[in-house]
Amino acid sequence: MTEYHADILVVGGSLGGVAAALGALRNGRTVILTEEHDWIGGQLTSQAVPPDEHSWVEQFGVTASYRALREGVRQYYRDHYPLTDAARANPTLNPGNGNVSRLCHEPRVSLAVMQAWLAPYAAGGKLTILKPYRAVSADVDGDKVRAVTLRHRDTGRTVTCSAHYVIDATELGDLLPLTGTEYVTGFEAQSETGEPNAPAEAQPHNQQAVSICFAVDHVDGNHTIDKPAKYEHWRAVAPDFWGGPLIDWNSPNPRTLERSRRSFDPNPVESGARMVADQRRDAGDMSLWIFRRIAARSNFRPGAYNSDICLVNWPMIDYFEQPIIDVSEQQYADRLADAASLSYSMFYWMQTEAPRLDGGQGFPGLRLRGDITGTEHGLAMAPYIRESRRIRAVTTVVEQDLSLAVRGDRGAVRYRDSVGVGMYRIDLHPSTGGDNYIDVGACPFEIPLGALIPRRMTNLLAACKNVGTTHITNGCYRLHPVEWNIGEVAGMLAAHCLDAGTTPHGVQADDTRLSEFQSHLEYQGVELHWPDIRGY
Repeated sequence: MTEYHADILVVGGSLGGVAAALGALRNGRTVILTEEHDWIGGQLTSQAVPPDEHSWVEQFGVTASYRALREGVRQYYRDHYPLTDAARANPTLNPGNGNVSRLCHEPRVSLAVMQAWLAPYAAGGKLTILKPYRAVSADVDGDKVRAVTLRHRDTGRTVTCSAHYVIDATELGDLLPLTGTEYVTGFEAQSETGEPNAPAEAQPHNQQAVSICFAVDHVDGNHTIDKPAKYEHWRAVAPDFWGGPLIDWNSPNPRTLERSRRSFDPNPVESGARMVADQRRDAGDMSLWIFRRIAARSNFRPGAYNSDICLVNWPMIDYFEQPIIDVSEQQYADRLADAASLSYSMFYWMQTEAPRLDGGQGFPGLRLRGDITGTEHGLAMAPYIRESRRIRAVTTVVEQDLSLAVRGDRGAVRYRDSVGVGMYRIDLHPSTGGDNYIDVGACPFEIPLGALIPRRMTNLLAACKNVGTTHITNGCYRLHPVEWNIGEVAGMLAAHCLDAGTTPHGVQADDTRLSEFQSHLEYQGVELHWPDIRGY
């Protein structure tokens, strides 16, 4: 068995995992970064989800490195894509002109930026990247993780990696059960958290939907796929809380729960007006083609694109029939296959049955763009994971810490150990327990260091959606810039502890050590507090 050793082991090349690796490398430490899929970057790349961000992202409220990532994406387009002169000159270029984000773009672009950032460290021997590898076991000595064993997805080859600090940046918190780290899943009881929207009793198997996204364009010809084997099953699914068929243009409005009709109009003629995505004004999800569009023809020279490219991450492909956490490997595979069959069925319905604005039926010109998502099967490389196992943390963020309805003008709770900031509405998708959307206004919030640190384990840190949130607060901590901030701080904390001869618990508990670390974060562009702004 091959053995690797580094100062810091980052298991999981998620968005938080990439940030953790860069945070540690930037501070002089050697790193092993592992990933189970072919692409690093998680929800931004392999899961094909354009960045969900708050309304002030262009001015403040993210780390300096996340802002550099966003600018790197824009510069990549300027350097390599046939943009129009107007698009090239636009300092806030939104390649897809999508409504969900001010930076709707093709996943390979952000992948290229992150790979370029990591390349010098790999060339210099400071970084080892292992993919596609997944953690299968761990060697634990009391409260310390000594090593993690990983298996290659295709060959079955196993390797063992050891490090002084181990960072779990997997999408589902894979290291937590392997290392015996205490964790929670699903919905906590109100008696435990005091949250207004929590149930009376804990529901560990009540977990948010997963989605397998896909990209489409609309061109001449008939590109209809074979009828999916489970198509009739999915056409018949009509959850009680949904108000009608799951596969349909109609679905609940997340904020009102009223069944709302979405429109779908491929390649609309652009008005020429500049559109700015802003969740305060409008969720932007009524026009499905534009909602998550990642390439708008109008931004590129005539003929460069035969069609816009639309990213499908819509309510209709949310798979909430059964949970995927803490189930057998076979159940996990079967349920993801079901999620994929739902996505294929939605696409087939769009091609063959979907009502058109002209009164017709079906869009046979729709075409799956697996080349955009990096797959031969046409869907995203990885499922979009909204909810993970979550550590029993030193600090657990609860709904009343940041709910706009609870906190009002006071704003979110200020933490003495803040290591970053974030903002998004608490946005919970339908869940395996039969819940509809839970959508709660939020105040701009801080990220407490204690949320990254398990109560007991001494050298394991959380760097993804596995931090100390609840089922409810995960709904606003799971977004792209927050995950990046969390991961970056985890990597910097591990490096700092090695430099200072201390521990994560020691930094969090001691005011002097904490202040020193926070100053180090600010020096490297991590914002610890918000300016005086109001929630929405």
